[in-house]
Amino acid sequence: MDYVYIKAVHIIFIVTWFAGLFYMPRLYIYFIEAGNKPHVERDILQAQFKVMMRRLWYGITWPSAMITLVMGIAVLVSGGWWGRMLAGEADWLIVKLIFVLLLYGYHLSLHVLFRRLYLTSYDYTSTQLRVWNEVATVFLVAIVLLATVKNAMSFVWGLAALLVFIGILLAAVHIYKRFRRRTHS
Repeated sequence: MDYVYIKAVHIIFIVTWFAGLFYMPRLYIYFIEAGNKPHVERDILQAQFKVMMRRLWYGITWPSAMITLVMGIAVLVSGGWWGRMLAGEADWLIVKLIFVLLLYGYHLSLHVLFRRLYLTSYDYTSTQLRVWNEVATVFLVAIVLLATVKNAMSFVWGLAALLVFIGILLAAVHIYKRFRRRTHS
């Protein structure tokens, strides 16, 4: 298969994988918040969210993560990136791959949360899950910037911008929490 087609398939499955990574924590939040509803409504909602979580996780997110991994390795090899990286010509790629490994760690953490919620074990509040939901956004921004800007971006300035972005996301979650408290009081 030609490099550009491999790369296209890789990107398509990155998008579907991220769709799952963005929506799963949102379903976790809805599931947790349904626990505050009256008994009958809670049971109906949580049963429906379990079905939605299972279908999204095993039907889209996991397969997309695996195809992304396989196609990513194929892009590295068929595009000659592996050799350039080993020759020290693609330092940005090493940093990007570190973020990708961390992203797979995040994916596995969502799997642990999925299993716990599915077994009706609630260890986190909806606010904590909202913060955890933003982690995928941070990885997306970091990986896309590294893949597109490559060596044109200073590592220090890029890291500083990423930290500012994280601060903005955390502030947004905090503001939303305060807004919800006021509207539900």
